[in-house]
Amino acid sequence: EKLYVTQPTISKMLRQLEEELGCTLLLREGRKLYLTDSGKAVYQRGNAILQEFRQLEAEISDINQLTTGELRLGIPPMVGMQIVGSISAFHKRYPGVELKISEFGGLAAQQAVLQGRLDIAMTALPAESEFPLQVLPLIEHPLCVLVPRTREWLQCKSLTLQDVSRYPLLVFNEEFSLNRQLHKTFQRLGLSPTIAIRSGQWDFLAAMVQADMGVAILPEPICQRLDPSTLLWIPLESELRWTLGLVWREGNYISSSTRAWIDCCREFWPGDPPVLSI
Repeated sequence: EKLYVTQPTISKMLRQLEEELGCTLLLREGRKLYLTDSGKAVYQRGNAILQEFRQLEAEISDINQLTTGELRLGIPPMVGMQIVGSISAFHKRYPGVELKISEFGGLAAQQAVLQGRLDIAMTALPAESEFPLQVLPLIEHPLCVLVPRTREWLQCKSLTLQDVSRYPLLVFNEEFSLNRQLHKTFQRLGLSPTIAIRSGQWDFLAAMVQADMGVAILPEPICQRLDPSTLLWIPLESELRWTLGLVWREGNYISSSTRAWIDCCREFWPGDPPVLSI
């Protein structure tokens, strides 16, 4: 009655289970049924399995409703302040979802997404064209040339890449998208600047500029966090922009928490997405 099936169907299912397990589960004496020792073991284990399955259903429901779960998010070291607002908004909306944030350069973040070590990453764009990634551009900023605040630079209103190429250049490591963009652009212009230092830390590059080791090309929001009494940032005349966006693996299952993060970012940056130039 509980299963809405006929008694012969139950008998057939029981025989199939006994054949599969190779033992007798029930003994019949008149109108009464008794569990064998094997039947008792199957009954107890079956109850435990059903309870585990009910727990699984409850957990899946919680995850789908975003009352629990986790989101493995990758961000470049220099964009933390850019996404504080969106992280705060996500946490207030879904307080039960644990955010696991890891810092990666652009290329390393994309590889971590492809390898399944991250659910999604915010990174400087464009992404590597050969990677099977979905890309959502969000915001973009101009680039500036960071120089020491000396008399030589105070009257300078803007700089071109040709100007910059005459000075020792302090750049990010190869794993950063900005590094690859600059390298391709210098090549296209037939320029070969001298690379003095490579680093993955924007504050270290700024310190080296202050020590007069060379000049650096950094996004404007990063420059605005530096000390204007010792450093100067001059607009770069170039089509290059620092574009930030989300990347996730194309064709893979997208978790509820990942979809919620994408939606949250769309709401936080509702303007028209920047156009990427390759």
